[in-house]
Amino acid sequence: MDGATPQILVVEDEPDLAELYAIYLSDVYEVQTATNGETALELVDDGIDVVLLDRRMPDMTGDEVLDEIRTRGINSQVAMITAVEPDTDILEMPFDDYLVKPVTQEDLHGLVEVLLRRADYDDRSQEFFRLASKKAALESAPDVSVGEVDEYKELTQRMEEIRAELDDTLADLSEDDFRDAFASFPDIDVDDSATFENGDFDGPDSSPSF
Repeated sequence: MDGATPQILVVEDEPDLAELYAIYLSDVYEVQTATNGETALELVDDGIDVVLLDRRMPDMTGDEVLDEIRTRGINSQVAMITAVEPDTDILEMPFDDYLVKPVTQEDLHGLVEVLLRRADYDDRSQEFFRLASKKAALESAPDVSVGEVDEYKELTQRMEEIRAELDDTLADLSEDDFRDAFASFPDIDVDDSATFENGDFDGPDSSPSF
């Protein structure tokens, strides 16, 4: 981020909801809205920092919009905000985060703040957080038994591989992102009493070694 006001694109086929999200965020960010995929693709470019994208839209779905954004090489952070409960199909989707409706103003602000921070991380750290968001989404899905899904096991293995390489970038992670990331692993107990200073993590029974 260069100090300019972050640019947010809200893509939501319900106009009232799109406008509500814009109102929620416009106190801090510059917000544009699109109520269909075609308009979204006309508006999105590398000047857009965050795209908040509905999945279930007529004519052109959010999944198709996401694929086109990535095909164009646009590096905006993209979060799916949708009523569609996550299933194993999300494992191949190139989004950065996934939020199930309904969402509050606090939810949206928290999501955008996290995505803007992650945008400054290196590619490997960003990949880790994308995988972590999918892991969390699947674990919260009522109709997915993650223990029976081979792709979920592969995702977890990939996270472990990246985790082993993250020691060079830990000092660049915020405390919140560090906590969110490593809370994904059962062998690291990360709670509110933990602290993160100068790249070192200190908390009860929490001493990750890489």
